[in-house]
Amino acid sequence: MMNTVSKIADNLVGKKRASAGTPRADGDPTLTMRAVTWRGKQNVSVETVPRPIITHPGDVIVRVTACAICSGSDLHIYNGEIPTTDVGLIIGHEGMGIIEQKGDEVQKFSVGDRVVIAFDIACGHCDMCHRQEFTGCRETNDSRLMEKAIGHAPGALFGYSRLLGNVSGSQAECVRVPFADTNCYKIPDAVPDEKALYITDVLSTSLHAVEMGHVKEGDTVCIWGLGPIGLNAVRWAQLKGAARVIGVDYVPERLALAQKTFGIETVDRLGMTSADVVQRLNEMLPGGADVVIEAVGFRFAMSLMHKMERALGMETDSPEILEECFKVCRPYGSVSIIGDYVGYANQFPVGLLTTKHLKVESGQCPVQKYFGYILEKLQDGSVDPTFMITHRICLEETPLAYRMLNDKCDGWIKVFIRP
Repeated sequence: MMNTVSKIADNLVGKKRASAGTPRADGDPTLTMRAVTWRGKQNVSVETVPRPIITHPGDVIVRVTACAICSGSDLHIYNGEIPTTDVGLIIGHEGMGIIEQKGDEVQKFSVGDRVVIAFDIACGHCDMCHRQEFTGCRETNDSRLMEKAIGHAPGALFGYSRLLGNVSGSQAECVRVPFADTNCYKIPDAVPDEKALYITDVLSTSLHAVEMGHVKEGDTVCIWGLGPIGLNAVRWAQLKGAARVIGVDYVPERLALAQKTFGIETVDRLGMTSADVVQRLNEMLPGGADVVIEAVGFRFAMSLMHKMERALGMETDSPEILEECFKVCRPYGSVSIIGDYVGYANQFPVGLLTTKHLKVESGQCPVQKYFGYILEKLQDGSVDPTFMITHRICLEETPLAYRMLNDKCDGWIKVFIRP
């Protein structure tokens, strides 16, 4: 119902101006490809669809050689939690491949180049992009509804709803990339797809989480959520010199992987209340954590009250994990919120922020800012994301992977998809 109502509202308010060629593009009906499309709540399907075409001289068409499912944003789409999502949308935003075609204005790349694609779409020339604040790009999202809702329409994302540009995603055999000179990055042959792919989101987003927390040498860091983002945030925190890292989760495979790969302390919160979790962590960290990272997001209500409020539409996001973070963080400490939050929360603990003088940063990662740094770390061996890959599949198996990742079944943590 919410999706239907939001699309009616989107139709009524119309579209705002965006840079030419940015919004959804036409496909060539004479050429087809296979792609993962959204069919409704918890229903995705691999369909035959028209191949994308160049619609602006800044575009490239990339033949996708590898893609993945995001355990956060893609599962929000899968669960029907993002308003204005259209049936038939090609989803996915973690992709890389070979440039097959390019527009006349593309200067940095040639046909045949191997590139990764940022999940966020930036124009490269607005004031936000000039400050490397790429997810705030003013030119790539034509959603007037989003602009009215939050006062500014952020940059478009691949494979997301009308609120974020409605641009076809990369869980497909081919994808059109607008403003390719900004949104693609060339990868040397020596770096395999299984490592390079995760620059597109996981490695950059987890690095951004640590940067927002201002982790420095000697810090104690506590990370809520040991999915792909939280797990890789552990490694970035260690590279920044963190003296101690503690991870919180309830999925056995995630906890075991964090301990085995990075040797960190963990808290298994299965069966624990929020109060129990806070008490356990405060016992482990008597003075509080210097930095806390929230890598969980809005979907995980803990109490019956917040579960009911979300079910009844009285709130979209639960603040309970955030409250845990605030309580465990030391006074004057830093809170990094990298988990997705999309709307509003009741009983938000604002008093904890002010009385503890907490420094809070949040937001989606401007991937393009980190392209070069992450490639260097992959090349020198400082980071290796292949530890988190639990399943390697083909595109036709993607619907099964969505179900397994959503239900956290049988040790599924991260997939590597060959279209």
